[in-house]
Amino acid sequence: MNDPEPTTKRDQTGAPSGAGAKASKTKSRRRLWITLFVLFSHFVGLLTSVHAIMGVRTAQGAIGWVVSLNTFPYAAVPAYWILGRSKFNGYVTARRLDDAKVVEWGRSYVKTLTERKLIEQPDRDRAFLVEKLAKLPFTTGNDAELLVDGDATFQSIFEGISKAEKYVLVQFYIIQNDEVGQELKTRLLERAKAGVRCYLLYDEIGSRLPRAYTDELKQAGIPVFPFNSRQGEANRFQINFRNHRKIVITDGRAAWVGGLNVGREYKGLDPGFGYWRDTHLRLAGPVVQSIQVSFMEDWQWASGGPVEGLNWDPQPAASGVSRPVLCLPSGPADSLETCTLFFLNAINMAKTRLWIASPYFVPDEQFISALQLAALRGADVRILIPDKADNPLVQYSAWSYLEALQKAGIKVYRYTRGFMHHKVVVVDDTYCTVGTANFDNRSFRLNFEITMAFADRDFTRQVTAMLENDLSHARLVRPGELQEHGFWFRLAVQAARLTAPVQ
Repeated sequence: MNDPEPTTKRDQTGAPSGAGAKASKTKSRRRLWITLFVLFSHFVGLLTSVHAIMGVRTAQGAIGWVVSLNTFPYAAVPAYWILGRSKFNGYVTARRLDDAKVVEWGRSYVKTLTERKLIEQPDRDRAFLVEKLAKLPFTTGNDAELLVDGDATFQSIFEGISKAEKYVLVQFYIIQNDEVGQELKTRLLERAKAGVRCYLLYDEIGSRLPRAYTDELKQAGIPVFPFNSRQGEANRFQINFRNHRKIVITDGRAAWVGGLNVGREYKGLDPGFGYWRDTHLRLAGPVVQSIQVSFMEDWQWASGGPVEGLNWDPQPAASGVSRPVLCLPSGPADSLETCTLFFLNAINMAKTRLWIASPYFVPDEQFISALQLAALRGADVRILIPDKADNPLVQYSAWSYLEALQKAGIKVYRYTRGFMHHKVVVVDDTYCTVGTANFDNRSFRLNFEITMAFADRDFTRQVTAMLENDLSHARLVRPGELQEHGFWFRLAVQAARLTAPVQ
């Protein structure tokens, strides 16, 4: 029997020829391209690691990025350029170049406050520090109403919009295209038909509004813009920065700020979440113009131009109530870490009481140390977090801080009635905050947030009573409770903590 002919024909020199030669060349080219790709990827990883060394905020973060960029650059390089930046340089540039009118209006507003004696300094040293961070003063002549949960919040907002006579400014992180989102649209369309100027700003990552929703508003003459953190060549692939603010302003006389976005889940109508615990504020008085400054900066970035004809004339609240309030906008375009410094200062102020409610509690070491020191000073430190979370990483991460907190005598409570989403802090019997910022890296450094700070005993008493009611629907976490869970749960807890910087 004859031997089979070889599949690769060879010429007299023994080299492959014909189809075999083509296949061999194809394999060689493939190997070459793979080699070039590997070399190029590691070269780009090396260059990117230099950027990380120069730009990442912490040594731990820089080390983590450098190791991953040089060992596995194929995934780490795109991840770094999407998630690794901590400064929103495009917004910084726009603020410098285009905010002349906003700055002019802001200066005029502060001048009027001074002339009318509407600036309040409840504690000169502490107020000065916070005002330097906010770049806005504590104002007096303000009234504030606590809006507990979705029904009260949306009823107040929608009634306020319906009563607007000149303009309505609306900004939310999330707007859902459901019955609540549809009602917001209906209210804005009604006001626009009545000749009231309406403006809508939303975060394009948080909100996924269908084109029909925004087109209907635009056809009615309502300007609608996504915040668009990816505009500009340098930001094209950047999705790490979110505009997490929730603001409604009517006629420069009333404003709504707090934890609720627009959607049925925020009214407790989503069966997956059930009861939704949240807090919003209705504000009146000179602080409304401070909130308006924040909206205008965001609108300027998103739309490329200011909103003309707004009310920059601060007036005391019609109710006659006078509460000292400060508006603190914060975000990754600030020269300092405004949100971080503000809440560290609040923790350091605490002498007798420090109560913190946050759905996302993923603090870094400096906050853990500050909380421990507050407890060691004798303050009653309590942390209220949800027992049921909407983010598994956050759920696991929160467990990892228990032992360090409990060693210092800090009490951690888990809210069990439903999902808790509000962001509230009480310091002693005098100070409290309500806003949009969570106790995590994203809110402290990556998100645009807004926090309302009160230096008012009566209002602080109201907020304290609200938290006491929340605590009655929470369970105190026992010391050693984490150790009662199995090995795999505890491993997941520690692994989740490693992802804290990008949660």
